[in-house]
Amino acid sequence: MLTEINFDGLIGPSHNYAGLSPGNLAATRNRGATSQPRAAALQGLAKMRHNLRLGLPQGIFMPLPRPDHRWLDSLSTDYPAAPDHLKAQALSASSMWAANAATVSPAPDTADGRCHLTVANLMTMPHRSHEWPDTLAQLRIAFADPAFAVHAPVPAPFGDEGAANHMRLCASHDAPGVEIFVYGVSGGPFPARQHREASAAVARAHRLDPARTLFVQQSEAAIAAGAFHNDVVAVANGRVLLAHQHAFADAPAFYDRLRAIMPDVEIVEVPADRVSLADAIQSYLFNAQLVTLPGGDTAIVLPEEARENAAVWAWLNDHVAGNGPIRQLKVVDVRQSMANGGGPACLRLRVVCDPQRVDPRFLLDEPRIDRLADVVERWWPDAIGPGDLNDAALIDRIRHARHAALDVMGLVELIDR
Repeated sequence: MLTEINFDGLIGPSHNYAGLSPGNLAATRNRGATSQPRAAALQGLAKMRHNLRLGLPQGIFMPLPRPDHRWLDSLSTDYPAAPDHLKAQALSASSMWAANAATVSPAPDTADGRCHLTVANLMTMPHRSHEWPDTLAQLRIAFADPAFAVHAPVPAPFGDEGAANHMRLCASHDAPGVEIFVYGVSGGPFPARQHREASAAVARAHRLDPARTLFVQQSEAAIAAGAFHNDVVAVANGRVLLAHQHAFADAPAFYDRLRAIMPDVEIVEVPADRVSLADAIQSYLFNAQLVTLPGGDTAIVLPEEARENAAVWAWLNDHVAGNGPIRQLKVVDVRQSMANGGGPACLRLRVVCDPQRVDPRFLLDEPRIDRLADVVERWWPDAIGPGDLNDAALIDRIRHARHAALDVMGLVELIDR
C-alpha cells in the first residue's frame, strides 16, 4: 500500500533573517529584519493541519541542534567567541526546508524494490553545508525499516541540494515513474547549486532505470532571476508537469524526450507573457505543493502571495476555468517562511512508501499537531532581531525549545544528535 507522504520541516526556534543565501532574493531582501519564530512554526503547523484535512498523509522532521556547536568546534571556535558571520551560519534554521533534505526514489523505480533516500550535501552555502550529518541521523531513524535504503551524501565538490531539483512523474504514486534531475551550469551572478555529476551519482546509487531517468539543465535566465532551485520554476505530480516557459535551458527537447517515455504526460507551460519570471519568483507560484486529493483531483497548495499577485492569480483561475489538469486552488499562509525564501514546496519532502514501514514518531495526526503547537506557544521565541544573536538567554531558550519538541514527539535520542 504505497502512498505519498509529505514530511514537513518544523520551523525551528532559531528562525531569523540573516540573509545568508545569495541568489535567494527574498532572503537577501529581508536581511536584518526581525523574524517571528513562534509565528513561523505555527504557520508551518497550520499548513500541515490544512493538508491533513485534505486527506493527505502528513509527516514531520524536527529542527536540528542550533547553534551547531560541533560545526563551530571543527572551525576551532565556540559560539561566544565566533565572529558574527559564523554565529549566523551556526544558528541558521534552514533545515526547515525539507525539500533540500534528500532526494527520494520510490520502490517502483528502483532495481532492488526499495525506497532510496540520499541526504543532500548542500555544500554550496556555508550555513547549510553542516546540516547533512544531523539530517542523515534523523532519516536513518525515520526510515530504518529494510524497505528503505538511506545513503550518505554525494562527496564534494559536487553540489547536491536534494528534492528541490528533482521531479517524478507517474501514472499513480505506486506505479513506475519517470525521474527528472534538474541541474545548473551557470546562473549569471548567482551560483548554480545542483551539479549534474551529483544528480548522476544519486541516480546510480538509487539503481534507477536509465531509460526512465532524465537529466535536464535549468535555464541560466531562471537562476539569474532568483530561481535558485528548480522548484521555484517547476513542479510535478502524477501525470502533470507545471513549469514556467523559461524554466529549462532547452524545454522543447526536454518535453519531446519526456513524451517519448510517458506519452500520457500533461505538460502545463505557463507563458512568460502571462506570468513573468519575476512574478513567478515573487509569488512562488511553482514553489507550491501539487497534490492528488483522495477523490482523484489534482490540487495546488499555494502561498497567500500567489493570490495577491494579479497576473499569477488570473492565470491560475483561467487554467481552472479552462478545464486544465489542476482542478482546485488551495491557499495557505506561510509568510514567515516566504520572507526567508521558502514556500509550501520548500517546507516538505515527498516520500512514496508504505506508512506502516515509517517510524510512527515521524507521522502526524491532529492531536500530535496540537501537542507540538502547545510546545511552540510555550517555548519558541516571539521575535529575533539582528542584534539578538549575541544574547546568551536567547541561545539557551532555543536549546530548551528544541528539547521540549523532541520530548513531546518521543525523539529524545536526537537531543545529542
